Amino acid sequence: MQSKSNEREVEFEVGSGNVFADLDLGNPEERRLKAALMRAINREIKTRKLNQTVAAEFIGLTQPDVSRISRGQGRTFSVERLLDVLKKLNVDVEITMQHGTGQLLVRELV
Repeated sequence: MQSKSNEREVEFEVGSGNVFADLDLGNPEERRLKAALMRAINREIKTRKLNQTVAAEFIGLTQPDVSRISRGQGRTFSVERLLDVLKKLNVDVEITMQHGTGQLLVRELV
């Protein structure tokens, strides 16, 4: 018995490196920067094994704010506020803009 394969051509598009720009969302570089900062915050909270309530008290936010950060919902946070949270967690980051592409790069300094 011969089997037939259901081969079909799959279309794809190469991304720009910024999913927010690819989805045509407003302020894609700011969204990407906020996402990177929230990842750094979440990584530090996890590394310290803090629950959201303790983390909120430590960094001066409410537990719902920490929950929003943990879910990547940065709409209500400014870049400056997220940087302030990282400062309170003693996490240093370096933000650079890549020449030519205009893309922002965020790197945690250890």
